[in-house]
Amino acid sequence: MPEATPTLTIAELDSPADATAFRTLNEAWIERYFTLEDEDRAILGDPVGRIVEPGGAVFVARLDDEVIGCVGLMPVGERVYELVKMAVSPEHQGHGTGRKLIAAALDRARTLGAQHVALESASRLASAVHLYEAFGFRHLEHDEIAPSPYARADVHMVLDLV
Repeated sequence: MPEATPTLTIAELDSPADATAFRTLNEAWIERYFTLEDEDRAILGDPVGRIVEPGGAVFVARLDDEVIGCVGLMPVGERVYELVKMAVSPEHQGHGTGRKLIAAALDRARTLGAQHVALESASRLASAVHLYEAFGFRHLEHDEIAPSPYARADVHMVLDLV
C-alpha cells in the first residue's frame, strides 16, 4: 500500500508544544543569520501574552503532527498589525508553507478590521522579501519608517488593506 502524503494544515497556536515550536523555529533562523535580540526573547518567550492576548494571533503550519512553520500577527496600533516571527524549517522551505502562513495571517487581519499590516525584515533574507512583495507589501519610504527594536531590520514594508 502506498504511503500517505503528509497533510499541511494551518492552525492557531493552541498548546505549550506549539509555543515551544514557535520559539525554537524562530531562534534557529535568527541565530543562523543574525543575533538573538532582547525583543526576540520577549516575544518568543511569551507569544500568548505578547501577541495573542493583546488581540493578535499566532499560526502554526503542521505537516501531519510536526510544526514546520509559524507566523504571528501582533497588534501595534489602532487597526494596525505587524506580521512577526515568520519561520519555516529549512527542510520544508520552498513548498508554499510561508505563503499559506502569510495568507492565514492576512485573512485574520482583515477579519479584525485592520487597515494596515506592517513588517520588518532584512535584505539578507531576499526570498522572504520577495514573498512579501508578491503579497503586495510595499517598501516604506525613509520618512515613513519608525525606529525598530531590531538591529537587523533594514527592510520595512506595509500592506494597505483599505
